[in-house]
Amino acid sequence: MSVFLELGQRPDEPGPPINGPGAFPPEVYARLEGDAKEIVARYPSARSALLPLLHLVQSEDGYLTPAGIAFCATQLGLTHAEVTAVATFYSMYRRTPTGEYLVGVCTNTLCAIMGGDVILEALQDHLGIHAGQTTDDGRVTLEHVECNAACDYAPVVMVNWEFFDNQTPPSARDLVDGLRAGQPPVPTRGAPLCTFRKTARTLAGLPGSRGSGSDVGAATLAGLRVAQELGMTAPDAPATATSHATPDDTKAAAEATKDEPAPGPSATVPPKTDSDK
Repeated sequence: MSVFLELGQRPDEPGPPINGPGAFPPEVYARLEGDAKEIVARYPSARSALLPLLHLVQSEDGYLTPAGIAFCATQLGLTHAEVTAVATFYSMYRRTPTGEYLVGVCTNTLCAIMGGDVILEALQDHLGIHAGQTTDDGRVTLEHVECNAACDYAPVVMVNWEFFDNQTPPSARDLVDGLRAGQPPVPTRGAPLCTFRKTARTLAGLPGSRGSGSDVGAATLAGLRVAQELGMTAPDAPATATSHATPDDTKAAAEATKDEPAPGPSATVPPKTDSDK
């Protein structure tokens, strides 16, 4: 008797598993291989280059495919399962074809309170798609994100991970209209916009000509400015005792304790010490 178990994502996990072309055309593979060698050479351990290589193959198809997974595995001497495990952990690696511009609306607490949910709803109505879908012209993929780490300018919309701050439903509609018209607006801060695939190459660490970003905004530095006005300073870090342990000492300590049983559960958290009793 045999039992077939089809492995894949959890039933409640959004998005399909990695699918698409199974192999790159020979000329594409050769071109990517040259880029991959340049990237891998920067790391003392080849497998450390996995994240930038995933961006590299994503720049080819606009999302991760079995072809990209196989390419990364071959370049780094990893199994397909090892590459897939990393690729599916991070939301920045796409599992479905992505438009030229990935528009992410922050719907986390502060942005939501400031209007993020309303902006997302307005864009869904304006574009005629739901979050996670792409417009028919292939220009815009819309998604909601948990946090853009830009609470000082909430509500924030990101396009290919560049910031558009202090958005409103009308400004967000104007933003996506410009993207679809081939006239991408200038980000509030950061580097000029480029397409999703070119952004992926930048994240892979390959040279580009995007130009420099703008200075840090005033809101980001508000706390620092107030601290300076009040003459506030951070306390000095405590002195750290110098360790004289040698690698042999560390190895001996590990060997001495490797077979010891794990400590049993404690009735208190944190557990009481002898001095507490």
